[in-house]
Amino acid sequence: MPSIPIFDRTGKEVGAYDIAPEDLAPRINKQLLHDAVVMYQANLRQGTFKTKSRTEVAGTTKKMYRQKGTGNARAGSRRSNIRRGGGHAKQKRPRDFGYRLPRKALQLATRMALASKLRDNQVVVIDQLSLAAPRTKDVAGVLRALKLNDTTLLLATAAYDANVYKSARNIEGVKVSAVADLNALCLLQSRKLLVTKDALDAFKARVPAAKQA
Repeated sequence: MPSIPIFDRTGKEVGAYDIAPEDLAPRINKQLLHDAVVMYQANLRQGTFKTKSRTEVAGTTKKMYRQKGTGNARAGSRRSNIRRGGGHAKQKRPRDFGYRLPRKALQLATRMALASKLRDNQVVVIDQLSLAAPRTKDVAGVLRALKLNDTTLLLATAAYDANVYKSARNIEGVKVSAVADLNALCLLQSRKLLVTKDALDAFKARVPAAKQA
């Protein structure tokens, strides 16, 4: 079975982890990944915008000039959308862009995203990453030892770890997530994935048995 190396905090190889992309997803469907990413991005849109229609623009309703005899095109209100300062013909209204794909489709997209990372050798496994107290210097040292300090990175832990989160959040290009919160968007946004052995075990445990066979 294919395997990837496991490193310690000093960058030394201390073992191997048996996993293949096929263990997570039998194939990678780019269309499903695209649909999932677009959904997550759409759900992040605020939609808090508004422009005024001609009925909402302040101004007189008096006819600008007489209908005939001026040589100009006939015109009515100054609030018309074709005039400077007028209202918008198709005004924007606050709206919610959010929608939801089926739950199983999103779960499969998350597995496909991690499988694509494995296929492209963009996953680094560390044996453990525990800190006695929040200290950015410690996490930065680990990233340098693993040669991950010059790329965008997603750091995945088995569960929410306040010390790890507080230590890594100030490092540029680094995001931290518990394995339960992973999705296709966050996995694909970062170039590399640094995952603890326990987190990878937890992710594999969430894969349906049929996919592991």
